[in-house]
Amino acid sequence: MTRPDPIRDRDPSGDAGTLVFIVEDEPDISSLLADTLAGYRFRTRVFATADAALVGIGIEMPAAIILDLGLPDMDGMEVINRIRAKGAVPILVLSARAHASDRIMGLEFGADDYVVKPFDPREIVARVRSLLRRAAPAMAPAATAADAVAREVARFENWRFEPESHRLVAPDGEETFLSTGEATLLTALLRAPKRVLSRDYLLEHGGRDDTLDRAIDVRISRIRKKLTRPDAPTLIRTVYGSGYMLTAQVDWGTGGT
Repeated sequence: MTRPDPIRDRDPSGDAGTLVFIVEDEPDISSLLADTLAGYRFRTRVFATADAALVGIGIEMPAAIILDLGLPDMDGMEVINRIRAKGAVPILVLSARAHASDRIMGLEFGADDYVVKPFDPREIVARVRSLLRRAAPAMAPAATAADAVAREVARFENWRFEPESHRLVAPDGEETFLSTGEATLLTALLRAPKRVLSRDYLLEHGGRDDTLDRAIDVRISRIRKKLTRPDAPTLIRTVYGSGYMLTAQVDWGTGGT
């Protein structure tokens, strides 16, 4: 008798046609990932270099990216930064380095999750599905121009943040896209300005996601850096022993780009 596959059986139709980029220079690993994901009805495109993947993203944005940090042509941090400049696509990092500091470094780069080689390919499927569920609002295109105008926007200290798209716009107009974990935390802080939010509260806000639990402090640090401008006050304060607080007044409303 064939044993049931809980990953495959949970929602067999939900992944149909979903495009995932695999950026991996080892053919055996990329083929294994592509074959496994195809078995769960994902579409895949495989790239052996960062440059090729970035060109592919310029043509079509995938729903998620599986990225090997040890690519031959580009530093892992640079690859993630370039991807983040184009959109909020979830990034699952693959690495041969299993030390805790390496995991934290991967998340500091801006990845959404981190998996160590060797791995069970079905675990990759489960991780990708988890990232897609969390990132659904950011990756869903607006149906009409009116929908885009109606999207909720937070404005604070001349900054602008759009939770649905994960788009952060600086006072000088420079824009960046946050990872799903970063966007979740920033939204929680913006919903409760000038209040100290405990780590437990922030974890509950994020749905107790395992990747958020492992990296909440790292992601707060990344958000703080992105919100830092010369001669400007710190917008996220650490209240030692208690949690974090957004120090600015926040105005919520709607608006277009």
